[in-house]
Amino acid sequence: MQSRRLKYAMIGGAKGSFIGPVHRMAIRLDDLADLEAACFSRNMDDNLSAARNCGVAEDRVYSDWLSLIEGEKSRIDFIAVCTPNDSHYAITKAALEAGLDVMCEKPLSMTLEEAAELKAIANERGRVLAIPFTYSGFPMVKLARDLVKKGEIGEICKIVLEYQQGSFRKIDFTKPLDKRNTWKMDPKKSGASCVVADIGVHGFHLIEYVTGLKVQSLLADLSSFAPGNKLDDDASILMRLAKEEGGEITAKASMVVSKVATGEENGVRLRVYGDKASLFWNQESPNYLSVKYPFEAERIYKRNAPYVKEISDAATRSSRIPAGHHEGFIEGFANIYSEFCAAVRAKRVDFSEEARQFDYPGAEEGERTMRFVEAALKSNSSSNSFISL
Repeated sequence: MQSRRLKYAMIGGAKGSFIGPVHRMAIRLDDLADLEAACFSRNMDDNLSAARNCGVAEDRVYSDWLSLIEGEKSRIDFIAVCTPNDSHYAITKAALEAGLDVMCEKPLSMTLEEAAELKAIANERGRVLAIPFTYSGFPMVKLARDLVKKGEIGEICKIVLEYQQGSFRKIDFTKPLDKRNTWKMDPKKSGASCVVADIGVHGFHLIEYVTGLKVQSLLADLSSFAPGNKLDDDASILMRLAKEEGGEITAKASMVVSKVATGEENGVRLRVYGDKASLFWNQESPNYLSVKYPFEAERIYKRNAPYVKEISDAATRSSRIPAGHHEGFIEGFANIYSEFCAAVRAKRVDFSEEARQFDYPGAEEGERTMRFVEAALKSNSSSNSFISL
């Protein structure tokens, strides 16, 4: 007998939202769950309009998220939180305490203390809590991680991560900003950081995900170059890493993240240097992973090529279409949802204990990325000194 389908509700994600439709597309790509209820917006007209577009019945559209959680906690399996940063903690906490699983947009919270509390609640109640750090869902990133695990590049000594955007150079700050840009530069909604909390967390997670190392301390230099911007829009960060928390420093990393890199689009570029070889992955050419050796020809691994399966089941499993066709952002997002929904099914539907570990960023990663954000802010305000995570 076929087991029942998962059901979910969405909070946020009305017309004008970038990330709400991405969540819906990612879930629908693998037909993972049905959107049953929503509070898309505080504006009821926008709320109902989005519901009609998404096929949500009017009697399951709520004017506020508290009412949604109360009314739907026994009818759905999980909630997708697609709101600005300032509401992540309150919504996620209420949903977890109501017995629901949660996919919450990054960053998990406004503060480290809040993130630690959410992690504790999820662990104590046995709930699934995930954060969509999208780039760890790309097949060639998973291949890079598995090549590192297999010792292909040897002992890692240096990592270089760029996340370069020119989005704030496309804005005329003398004119009213659209809602998306307004809240990201508002400390009351975005928190104490813009670029570090918005895209820096992606870079931090990518470094730890691929290398398996843990950042122990960092030195950050944050800047606000865009006119009128009250928060950081550019950051240069040095990091010291170890094989385990509290361990001996074995590697160092440099990260540059920016929203004022004129002409850049979404330049996520990762380089990992070991004593045997190095890795290079570029998000804008996501189907390829380069491995360079000192005395051998460079190897270019291609997504979904036959030889990839021999190295990484995860990379093969997360590829959907034949090699040579482009897979990217939505597919990477969907890969995270695929693992998240598998974990939700195991707890709610199949009641199974699968042998493999589910490959999605969870509560631990949510807390660690907030440790990263707070350490970067503290370093910047402490004469750019090294701060422990």
